[in-house]
Amino acid sequence: MAKPLLDDALWAVIEPILPPDKPVGPKGGRPPVPNRSALTAILFVLKTGIAWEDVPKECGWGSGITAWRRLRDWQRRGIWKTLHRTLLNRLGVNGHIDWSRAVIDGSSVPAPKGGPRRARTRRIVPRLGLSDTW
Repeated sequence: MAKPLLDDALWAVIEPILPPDKPVGPKGGRPPVPNRSALTAILFVLKTGIAWEDVPKECGWGSGITAWRRLRDWQRRGIWKTLHRTLLNRLGVNGHIDWSRAVIDGSSVPAPKGGPRRARTRRIVPRLGLSDTW
């Protein structure tokens, strides 16, 4: 059997960070997709690169559009940033990050006080004189 995208140990770390599953409304309706199923669908799309509409419904993760909405809502609430920091901290504490391979990209760091001003670009084409036909 294939390795699951989201095993129980990883889910135990992620579950407390996510908002609780919404209960079914008083008027009934379709039950909401559980967070674990939505997260599995999100991971599937990110891993395979398929379109959100093409998430297979046979897997039981709900629709791809539902997973996309959950991704959007979690992004707006800052859950991905919290999740990222939590997982990095766990990896660091357990010694699973090789900091000798870390690189700081200088092109993404702003220059102090905006950097030096550029000189005006001089014209390289001579100015055209007045037309002789006028």
